Parts: sequence; C-alpha cells; structure tokens
Amino acid sequence: MIGRTQIMRLLRYKNALMRMKSFGFIKAYSNNLGDAIGLSSVQVRKDFSLFNITGNKKGGYVIEDLLNRIDEILGKHISHNIILIGCGKIGNALINYSGFEKESLKIVAAFDHNPEKVNREANIPILPMEELKDYIINNKIEVAIIAVPDIEAQRVFDHICNAGIKGVLNFAPIKLIERPDCIINDVNIADEIESIFYFINDLEAKSKSEENNSESNNENNSENNNENNGENKNENEQ
Repeated sequence: MIGRTQIMRLLRYKNALMRMKSFGFIKAYSNNLGDAIGLSSVQVRKDFSLFNITGNKKGGYVIEDLLNRIDEILGKHISHNIILIGCGKIGNALINYSGFEKESLKIVAAFDHNPEKVNREANIPILPMEELKDYIINNKIEVAIIAVPDIEAQRVFDHICNAGIKGVLNFAPIKLIERPDCIINDVNIADEIESIFYFINDLEAKSKSEENNSESNNENNSENNNENNGENKNENEQ
C-alpha cells in the first residue's frame, strides 16, 4: 500500500537524482540512491517496485527517464494552483518563494484578515478573508496553505474544507482536528528546531560517555600494567 512514508521517500529519491544530474551523471543505481538518502539498495528497489518503476540490475536507471517517471507519479506534468491564508512573516516568505513554480505549483492568491495587507494588484493578489469561500469555489481550488495564528487555525481549516479544500499544508503551531474529507500535512518549525537540539544534546552526551569510558579503560589498563610490572619485578628479584 502506498502511504505518506513512501511518497516522502519518492521525493527524497527525486532530490538525490536531481543532484546526481547536476553533477553530470547519466545513470543511477539502487545502491547509489540508497547511500544518498540513508537507505539500503533493497529498500530502494522495493519502493520502485511499489510504483512500477523498473530498471536493469546491471545497467541501473537512466536518471532523466527516472525523473520523468517520478514527476508523472507525482502529477508534476499538471500545474497545481494553491492558495495561502495568512500573510504574516511565514506567509510573506512563502509568497516570495520562487521554488514552487519549478515543481508546477503556483500560489494564485493569498488571504488575510488585516485590511491594510489587501493588495489586489500584486503579482500574487492578497484578498480579504470575506472572499475566501467564493474564491475557492469559483476557481476550484483543492489545496491551501494555512499560516495563521494558532487561535484562528481550526476555524479557518473548517471554513476552507466546507468550501471544497481537499488538502492543507499547516504552518500554524497547533494540531488541527482531522476530517475525513481533507488531508493535513503539519509543518511545525519550532518543533523541528527543538528536535534538532535534542539530538545534538544526545550526541554530546553519548560522546562524553564514550570519552569517560575510554578514560576509565585507560586508567584500568594502566593500573593492570603497573601491577604486572610490579609482579614481574618481584619475580626477577627472587
């Protein structure tokens, strides 16, 4: 069964393949891809089999063909229009991000409660929240990015789902109550940073523990050597 885990791995394969292509490689092998993203070659082949991606065991995969096949699976050959709700710092960063169009994604409109932020003439128009529902319906929008404060997030989510949104990328620092008619992907930047600090501290603790164990072993070895030297000396004197 294909789930989020497999799709996310497919995206990682794609990123690795794009790097290989930029370095001038023509072909890739399952072990190369596995090494690039920290998986075994067996797992790579299993994932590709799941998506009916075939290659030659000895000849590998032609990178260009493989990228085209992955794009086809991900639906990249179709341009996807998305909307953004919330034009604060995160929202503005997303509006100005140029990488979406490379992936056939386009933010076609943004929405905000603050009337001072409304700008209908901008490259990506910023519209009042009152127009959100009609815009979704009239333009058949299926995916939205939520970048509003946590106290507004659930209400906004329910509102846009009722208007027809089927998928949400949630940047609000709150867990949304799920609905069967909408897929949610949460992006909590603070949690991600905190998890990095946890693993840094964990690595430092392990490193310190190994150093202490090494010092302890050295001390024990030194004591044993001294004892052995003492015993040898006594035997020689006798």
